[in-house]
Amino acid sequence: MIHIDAIWLAIELMDTRAVTETALARVIAVLGAAKPHCAYLFANRRANRMEV
Repeated sequence: MIHIDAIWLAIELMDTRAVTETALARVIAVLGAAKPHCAYLFANRRANRMEV
């Protein structure tokens, strides 16, 4: 089972074709570091899909 303490929702749209490292780089740029046991949600530009 995966344990998640918090879910962070990005308010800026992101190209979901980007690789995981790109999403991680955005998390680090905004929050300073990726926190353990947290999920980060990103919406695509059309706002009809989400990526964790």
